[in-house]
Amino acid sequence: MPHFDDLRHTFQHATILKKLLYLNIAVFILLHVVIIGLRLFNSDATEWLTYMELPSNLSLLLVRPWTLLTYMILHIEIWHIVFNLICLFGFGQLFLLYFSQKHLLGIYLLGGFAGALFYIGAYNLFPYFAEVKANSYLLGASASIMAIIVAIATHVPNFEVSLWLFGKIKLKYIAIFTVTISVLGISSNNAGGEFAHLGGAFAGFFFAKRFHDGKDITKGINKFIDAITMLFRQRPSKFKVQYDRTKPDAFYNKQKNENEKDIDAILEKIKRSGYESLSTDEKKKLFDRSKHS
Repeated sequence: MPHFDDLRHTFQHATILKKLLYLNIAVFILLHVVIIGLRLFNSDATEWLTYMELPSNLSLLLVRPWTLLTYMILHIEIWHIVFNLICLFGFGQLFLLYFSQKHLLGIYLLGGFAGALFYIGAYNLFPYFAEVKANSYLLGASASIMAIIVAIATHVPNFEVSLWLFGKIKLKYIAIFTVTISVLGISSNNAGGEFAHLGGAFAGFFFAKRFHDGKDITKGINKFIDAITMLFRQRPSKFKVQYDRTKPDAFYNKQKNENEKDIDAILEKIKRSGYESLSTDEKKKLFDRSKHS
């Protein structure tokens, strides 16, 4: 499937920031396709969704531990994902001015995990949530994004960004405002989300402070991700071409040299302009050669 291969190639060679954006969008689209399909058969998708959302019920969390990860790339409402991805894109770019892509992935995950911890802890600690914790769930990338915002604001607090209607504002004031809004909302209808925001903010602040001390708290989680990635990564193999050895050696050598020149030209074009710049014939030549490797 050429189109699928192109999409896979684009994703594999994208930055971590773009991969996070693509992943959130892909999950959102897939989720709504499933919801529409279930509705057409008069089936309720609510119960199915709870297998991806993060429960505050500890007993339920024990049998659905994967929700600690899936909840942070899960969105239902269109405006929820639009707002989150705009913030992720904007503040993610600022973050990458001072930190690496691995730092971005690490703080995205750590912010999500810290948000989950604050949410679960609050709902099981405070009596205010006793009646609702059995049926409460959390979803969205907000905690991860809050971690990115607070991390970059802690690292360069006086960096100014231009916001529509507000003009230039220092990052430290944006961080203070967002954290204050979350604190004021911890007893609202979105209490779980606000506690998650505070958890993400804590993770971002702690990351930046430890980074100033020469410590990288994302190092461990990135090592784990690298180890998992290596398990599924295919070993590179050298290109080989099968030739018809019944032909004379002179013809064989000429054929081999011509093929080598073609492949070298194609590889040089990929290096210069990227895989997408190849023509259909060039992609076919590259594929024909690789399948005999």
